[in-house]
Amino acid sequence: MTIKVLVAYATKNGSTEEIARTVARTLDKEGCAADLRAAAQAGDVRGYDAVVLGSALYAGRWLTDARRFANRQRKALAARPVWLFSSGPLDSGASERDIPPVRAARRIRQRVDARGHVTFGGRLTSEAKGRMARMIVNSGKGGDFRDFDAITAWARDIAAELHRLHGVVREDSGP
Repeated sequence: MTIKVLVAYATKNGSTEEIARTVARTLDKEGCAADLRAAAQAGDVRGYDAVVLGSALYAGRWLTDARRFANRQRKALAARPVWLFSSGPLDSGASERDIPPVRAARRIRQRVDARGHVTFGGRLTSEAKGRMARMIVNSGKGGDFRDFDAITAWARDIAAELHRLHGVVREDSGP
């Protein structure tokens, strides 16, 4: 049995898309069939066994596309396993401690009974769009704070849980 997982994301400058791509690639390597989509184009989730939804954080808020997707798909999301992630802190804090979800992610987590939420560090470089983003970079507070080892480990944990939920025994799994 192939476990189909939608990995949907909302991004402004591409950093969150790269995190979502890493999650999807890891799920694929771990025996799930991951479908990577921007939240604005993700469509109906009923054809998937599970969903991973992520959003960049701007001014401490999830992006509109992720919030709209979750609201549109609320009933269908509540009927399957869901995991959430946020990306955005422009420091090493996300690698050093668990950062609680922002208000929108907390609400979505409650509404769809998501199995988990994690916050990963973000990335803001000189190519970032928007006046505020450029001001942050120019003030010396930009950089890349994503921890791809942690992202990969999180995605592996999701795959392992999905295999357990579906009774899938992997050849490379232990006793």
